[in-house]
Amino acid sequence: MSTDTRNRLLEGTIKALRMQGIAGVSARTIAAAAGVNQALIFYHFGSVDELLAAATLRSTEEQVALYRERFAQVRSLRELRHVGREVRVREREAGNVAILGQLLAGAQTNPVFAAATRDALRLWIAEIEDVLNRVLAGSVLAEVADAPGLAHAVSASFIGMELMAVVDPEGDDLAAAALDDLGMLAERLDRMSPVTQRALRGAVRRTAKKGRAAAGPAAGSTGESAGGRAKSGDSEAD
Repeated sequence: MSTDTRNRLLEGTIKALRMQGIAGVSARTIAAAAGVNQALIFYHFGSVDELLAAATLRSTEEQVALYRERFAQVRSLRELRHVGREVRVREREAGNVAILGQLLAGAQTNPVFAAATRDALRLWIAEIEDVLNRVLAGSVLAEVADAPGLAHAVSASFIGMELMAVVDPEGDDLAAAALDDLGMLAERLDRMSPVTQRALRGAVRRTAKKGRAAAGPAAGSTGESAGGRAKSGDSEAD
C-alpha cells in the first residue's frame, strides 16, 4: 500500500505540473491529482519540494528508458540529430521538457531543484555520450572532440532550444539547421580518401595543440583526453 501511495503521489505530481506549472503546484493540487490526502506528501517525501524533485527524476528515467533502444541504433551525427528531433517533438507534446525547464528555472534559488535537475540531465547526458563515443570513433572529428563535453552541450541545447522555440520559432529553426549542417559536414569528412583524412588529422592535431598552448594550463586540463590522442598520433601525419 505504501508503494502504491508513493507511485500515486509521483504520478499525481507530474500531472499537476503539466496542468498547473511549477508556480501553481502545491500540496493541495498534488493531492487532488493523486487522489490522496495531502498529509501523505509529507509522510512519504518530507516536503513538496522533495516530492517535485523525486517525480521529475523518475519521469526522466522513464523517458530515457523509452528512447534507449532508439539511441542504440544511431550510427552518425546526422542520425543523432534526427533522433533528437523526434525526442523533442514527443517530449514537447507530453510536456516533459517544459517540466524540466521549469525545474531548471527554480533551481537557480532552490538547491533541492538544482540537485534533481542535475541528476535528470545526467541521465540524458549518459545516453548521448555513449552515442557520441560510438559515432565519432575513427572519425577525423574524434581527434579533437570531447565526447563528455559535447554530451553536456547537446543536452543543454535540447532544453534551451525547446524554451527558445516558444519565444523565437525562427531562431529555433536556424539552430536546428545549423546542427544538421554539422552532421553533414562530419559525414563528408569521413568520406574523404585515406590520404586526405591523414593529412586533415595532422592539421587538426597541430591546430588543437596550438589552441591549448595559447589558452594556457586550464585548457590543457579540460582537453587532456584530446591532447593525449594528439601527442600519441602526431607522427602519423606530420
